[in-house]
This record gives sequence, C-alpha cells and structure tokens, in this order.
Amino acid sequence: MPHDLPMVLCIPARNEAALLPALLTAVGDLSGDRDLLHVCLYLDDCRDGSSALLQRIEPTLPFRLTVAHGSATDGPNAGAARAAAVAMGLAILDGGDGLIFTTDADSLPRRDWLLAGCRALAEADVVAGRIVRTDAVGDPQATRIEQFYDRLHRYRRTIDPVPWEARDTHHFGGGANLAIRASAYRAMGGFLHLPSGEDGRLLDDAARAGLRVRRDGAMVVETSSRRSGRSVGGLAGLLLSLDRGDRPRMADPRGSSWQWRGQASARESFASIDQLGTRTVLAERLGLAADHVLGVARDCPNAEAFAMRVVPPPTVHDGLVSLDEAEDILTGLEEQRCEIAA
Repeated sequence: MPHDLPMVLCIPARNEAALLPALLTAVGDLSGDRDLLHVCLYLDDCRDGSSALLQRIEPTLPFRLTVAHGSATDGPNAGAARAAAVAMGLAILDGGDGLIFTTDADSLPRRDWLLAGCRALAEADVVAGRIVRTDAVGDPQATRIEQFYDRLHRYRRTIDPVPWEARDTHHFGGGANLAIRASAYRAMGGFLHLPSGEDGRLLDDAARAGLRVRRDGAMVVETSSRRSGRSVGGLAGLLLSLDRGDRPRMADPRGSSWQWRGQASARESFASIDQLGTRTVLAERLGLAADHVLGVARDCPNAEAFAMRVVPPPTVHDGLVSLDEAEDILTGLEEQRCEIAA
C-alpha cells in the first residue's frame, strides 16, 4: 500500500529565501509518518542567501532534508529545475519504489496533503492536486477561468468516465501539487526540460503511456498570486496578461466534447479492436482508416493509452471562443447531458 512506501518531497527553488521558512514549517506540520519522508530542495542558481538560511535551520527541522545546488547557464528553466529536484529524490530511493511529491517554494501544502496523496495513489499512478490561490479574491477573472475549466473537466468525466478519477475532481495540473509513483516516473522519463509547462506535459505523457492520471480536489496546496514568475509563462504570466486587460480565448467546448466522446468510444472498443467491425465503426467515427486504428492499438499497452493516442484533435468546432461564449456553450452541453441522463 502507498501508505507504507518511502516518500520524497522534491522542491525546486530560485531565490526564495524569504519564503522557504514558511514552506518548511508547513512541511513539518504535515500529518503522517515523517520517518517515511525525505525532503529534497534543489537551489536553482540561488544568489539570495538560501543556502546559508537552510544550513542554519536544518538542525531544527522534524524531517530529513537534502539540499543540492545548480547553476542555470542558459537562464531559468522550470522543467530542468523540477527534473533536477526529482532526480535527488530518485537517488534517495536508490532504485526502489516510493512516492514522489512536488511543490513550489511559494506554496504551502495543507496539513493532510501527504495523506490525501497517498490515498489518491492507491487508486492511480499520477495525481494532480488542487492548487488554491490564497489571495484569489483580488483576481476575479482568473478565478472565473479556473471555475470554467473545472466545470469543463467534470463534464468530460460525465461523457468519458474512468474508475480512477476522484469524485471531487478538477482541471488544473501544476507542479506545485503533483504526486507520482517512482516506478511510473522512471518508466515515462520524467519532467522534460521545458521553460514552462513541464507539469502539464508530464500529465499528458503519462496518459498517453497508459498510466492512470487522477485529478483529486482533496489534495490541496495553497499558492500565491504573485506576478513575478520564476520562469517564462505559467500562472504569473496569465495574471499579468489579465492585468493588462487581455481577453482570454479558449478552445470551443464543443470540439473538446467531440474529442472526449471519441476517447470514450476508443476505450470501449479496445478489447475487441481485432474485430474488423469494431475498428471500422470506430474509424468512421474518428475520420480515420481502419488499418490505422488497428496499428495504433497494437502499440498501446491498454485502453487508456489507446484512447489518448488514437483520437485526433477535433475537426469540428476547432476554433477559439471568448470566455463568455465558452461558458454559454458549456452550459448547453451540460443541459443536453442532463436531458440524456433523465
């Protein structure tokens, strides 16, 4: 059971000396067996006294701490820093299985964070927890976008349900709140060295590999709404864009609905895909050749991987719409679903 496995908490930090004490205090207050927990801090080209700070406070910490230093010769790279932090954790696990947790230096995990992550990893291979902005009241537009995407993901799971999904599910998947089995991380190669978006890419790659990706609202981390991001893109970039008055544009939910319905059909078809009739029906639905569908299936270890790989991007309703339009379209889709269910 995951509750009995060693846990490594892997955190990249870049010039975060002012925030590290609060983070480490929150980690020290986490519920669970701290004998199983080892915290790994990767100081990414830090020049603000973070190292000296950690040397002073390490003897007072109620958990094991390992610190490593790196230099960013080509500038900040969120993916490389996060991968380096996890590499520290993998070295501690020394080839054995365990549970990897990730967060950020400007974030505070809630007291039951590890326990919630362990429970979630009993059902899945990768877990994206909920990230709550502590001062979200000051950013109503960003909150509205987050609520829209949460609604959209819940709608997705009504038309394409999977047994490992959390009842309290959500959309977002960020490195400030992820948990993954070490064996799964090794199998898929880990975080790519991307300037930003390495966390979302990890979740996409995990699903395409056939791993069970769960988005669990019970696993909560609080984070800031600061505008001074440590990497290009990400939350800080979105908030700055909204501050400038940029109007958000998002994919038409009708296109997403088409894609998710196709994935549901692909899951149902996988077990009998060798039958010509099964793959012909699926191919016609997806606008593909039956031989192509069979070829993809033969390269997939399970139905999850097949569903994620075989369904193409939507060819209908494939444009961008305003947030107002997206919300109205989603409301219509939800109402249609309720009518069908009734």
